[in-house]
Amino acid sequence: MRTMENEVITWREVLQLEDLGTLQRGMNFRIKRDHSIILMSVRRGAPYVDRVLSDGITIEYEGHDVPKYKDGPNPKAVDQPVKFPNGRLTQNGLFVQAVDSFKSGKETAEIVHVYNKITSGIWSFQGRFLLVDYNFTFVPVNKRSVFKFRLRLLEKQSALPNSKRDLPHNRLIPTEVKVAVWRRDRGMCVQCSSKNNLHFDHDIPFSKGGSSITVDNVKLMCARHNLQKSDRIE
Repeated sequence: MRTMENEVITWREVLQLEDLGTLQRGMNFRIKRDHSIILMSVRRGAPYVDRVLSDGITIEYEGHDVPKYKDGPNPKAVDQPVKFPNGRLTQNGLFVQAVDSFKSGKETAEIVHVYNKITSGIWSFQGRFLLVDYNFTFVPVNKRSVFKFRLRLLEKQSALPNSKRDLPHNRLIPTEVKVAVWRRDRGMCVQCSSKNNLHFDHDIPFSKGGSSITVDNVKLMCARHNLQKSDRIE
């Protein structure tokens, strides 16, 4: 499988890359032997508030609510849980435990693969991150507390499982920018209208001062035209 950074992929390809038969949660602690997986979305109506911070390399990812049960409380009206009623750690609890072990020096930071949702069935690989911190934050509008996990982009990106080569990382392209670019470019390469092997590409490269947080500097390009563009950059 090819390297995935900023590449547009289907849900099936996500599962193939991670060698998984299914993936049903947004938070998946140590679902693979050497890393965890997070699925994020900032689309309108998304159940959680996730965002890229202003430093361009850190994601703030909201923890998950209690499950919704018949005749149970509104999940958005109660604090996000660390444990289930039987005492077993929730995904929040597992991520909290990993951060505490890292900050106490007992363990190295957990590696997390982050995928963000562009539209139904369409995803993008955001990168490989280190789980480095969290806060348990009171939200006045809901009168409850939620977890805010901090994930920092690895200084040097390595290839995903089953990929053939390594690529250096760029500053993160926020999901909301990717969603807007996807809609503007109608899910096609701006050069040839291809809908295959698409990437989110910087018009002016980040290394030359181009921004990752403005729609005007990001566009969809197929792999062929992306490589042709790279060959012309000096």
